[in-house]
Amino acid sequence: MNEVIRFMKSHRSIRKFTDKPIEDHLLKEIIESAQWASSSTFVQAYSIIGIKNPQTKKRLAYLCGEQPYIASCPVFLVFCADLHRLKMACEIHGTEMVGEYTESFIMATVDTALASQNAMLAAESLGLGGVYIGGIRNNPQEVSELLKLPEHVYPVFGICLGYPAEDPERKPRLPVEVVYKEEIYDDRADLEKIREYDKVISEYYLVRTKGKRNDTWTRQMAEKMQKETRPHMKEFLTKRGFLMK
Repeated sequence: MNEVIRFMKSHRSIRKFTDKPIEDHLLKEIIESAQWASSSTFVQAYSIIGIKNPQTKKRLAYLCGEQPYIASCPVFLVFCADLHRLKMACEIHGTEMVGEYTESFIMATVDTALASQNAMLAAESLGLGGVYIGGIRNNPQEVSELLKLPEHVYPVFGICLGYPAEDPERKPRLPVEVVYKEEIYDDRADLEKIREYDKVISEYYLVRTKGKRNDTWTRQMAEKMQKETRPHMKEFLTKRGFLMK
């Protein structure tokens, strides 16, 4: 196993951080690494906002669902899908951007996700740790106003970054056979594999919590998928200039 694969396979979500600040030159390396991710037709349709101000982090922690590690991490990165810059490019050449198509939304969102994964890997390679925060979409309008995001930009997720003050176990992933299919989508063996995976996850939680939590992956997913998930997002995205066509 080479060094890159080792880092990829050793990822853990880190929610507790030391007080040590992230050096500016390391943060720059992380952002530059994010920029070298693949980008759909070179659009580079994302922006990254670094938040160090304690009051702003405290406000974001509240807006993201009372997640205290946003306030306690040295740097909170907000990853935004960004078509605003493309509109500027059109204006330079006297043309009008048609950015309301769903495909443009997908393109910008995928670009943002690819860049963020590069950033996380770069951070972990430098001895840092982090956790993704999807709760940034709990109150996207308030977040957009707080960060002064222009039209055609929306916050996709955040990442808490810092030096780890904990060393959690890796959470087991689904069996490769469930995720990877050859030639066609054949799920005939998936049910049994997923049931076996439930046993692995149950053991993981029992060990991690010293017997206080007995849970499975399918139980978590069943509970999650029977609830509405941020129903405000469609209206919000439409107002921001996405998902209109």
